[in-house]
Amino acid sequence: MKYTLTEQQAATLRQIAAASSAVPVPPKSSNTAWALEQRGLIKRSWRGSGHVAVVTSDGRYFLKHGKHPKEVQAEKERLAGDAEQAERAPADGAQLIARLQSATTWKLTVPDPGPQTRGRWRTAFYDALHHDHVPGELKLRWTGRQRGDCVFTLVDEEAEKAAQPPPVPTIDVPDVLGRPHQLVRATRKALGRSKTVVDTRRTPEVIPLHVSREQADRALRIMHALLTEAESRGYQVETRTDLHRGQAEHQMVIVIRGHALPLAITEQTTKVPHEPTAQEIRQQQRNPWTRIPKYDHEFNGRLELGAPAKSWYQHSYTHRDSARWTLESRLGHLLHDLEQRVEAAERRQREEELRKAEQRRRWYAAVAQARERQVERHRANVLVEQVEARRRADEIRAFCRAARTRADGASAAAEELEWLQWAEAYADRIDPLCAPLRTPPDPPASREALRELLPGDLYTHPWPFDSQGRWAPAEEDVARPP
Repeated sequence: MKYTLTEQQAATLRQIAAASSAVPVPPKSSNTAWALEQRGLIKRSWRGSGHVAVVTSDGRYFLKHGKHPKEVQAEKERLAGDAEQAERAPADGAQLIARLQSATTWKLTVPDPGPQTRGRWRTAFYDALHHDHVPGELKLRWTGRQRGDCVFTLVDEEAEKAAQPPPVPTIDVPDVLGRPHQLVRATRKALGRSKTVVDTRRTPEVIPLHVSREQADRALRIMHALLTEAESRGYQVETRTDLHRGQAEHQMVIVIRGHALPLAITEQTTKVPHEPTAQEIRQQQRNPWTRIPKYDHEFNGRLELGAPAKSWYQHSYTHRDSARWTLESRLGHLLHDLEQRVEAAERRQREEELRKAEQRRRWYAAVAQARERQVERHRANVLVEQVEARRRADEIRAFCRAARTRADGASAAAEELEWLQWAEAYADRIDPLCAPLRTPPDPPASREALRELLPGDLYTHPWPFDSQGRWAPAEEDVARPP
């Protein structure tokens, strides 16, 4: 647990300790009191309509010494085992390197050692550096020289550099536009004669701009560099117009492998106090309910390039001027962000396709199993019916033999003989063994026939059986059922 206190927590603890009796805890200080109680510095109880608190012995100790008693005890325990732990430290740099090379990840961690132990490890570290115990292709690193855990690591810097991604290439922005991009040329024509603000966000087939007139030329040069580089990489630059809530929305998009990513360039604003005009003052005098704005938003010269406001990708890939860099130096990173977003979308699409394919495979496997159970049940029913028919045929034959034995001593009536002959012929007709046995034809494989054996939605995917009951799924990658 973290035993340090904020200024507010320390002030509340002093206030509770200074009182001679339990101090009521106001609702606004309930969180602070809870934090103090968790550290064991105060004790709360319910009295009347709220909590009251009293200081504990640990709280008085904290106020007197500036540390929690448990912190002091933990420090004593750590120092008590310092000498014993120091004996287990490496004696020199060779032992340190040997231990690191025997570790799985070439890394050793010494949890918050005492001064003596930390000194022994420090001595081994510098001995390894100054006496060439570190292999030539590796580097020895150490963190935690003064406090906290000591972490020693052997690093292959060449492999580490090779594993790092290549630097993002920069995109040069021209100082003067000699042959501007066609969209830049169309946008320049659509700027109009405004001397203060340039806004082409509602103009079709141009670059969406919302900047001051002073920054318009710079914004167009930036867009020329970005669009030219995008097309040189094989991407398409298009303008689109969509209807949203009855209004036309114009966008400029960069299409990367079928993914359209909209872009717009705007200038950031700064909030400044509003100075009422004479007209606003007169209007407020006529109508006291008229509200004069307190602030104005003025352009500050910092450009921002990225997803348009209120778009699906808002704030997803946006770069701007800052105190550390200019927007011109971030164009390569912007294109890299667009490419990364497309790769992520394609990865999600592949994962979704794999997920749907697995769902389809499981569904068809369940259909195949249900069909197998249906055929098995049908054949079992046919077999039981054949056994039952055989039993009935044997009983009929036995009955006929008994009847003929009874009439053996006397002449049987012609009508009785006729009945026995029909009965024996009927027994032969129902006896399955009187004809060659064969597998019965499979039952229908329709959705309705399998509904009892296949729970869930039967229309999730195309039905894999044709009208003759043959397995014929639409997807070629679905295996044939056993």
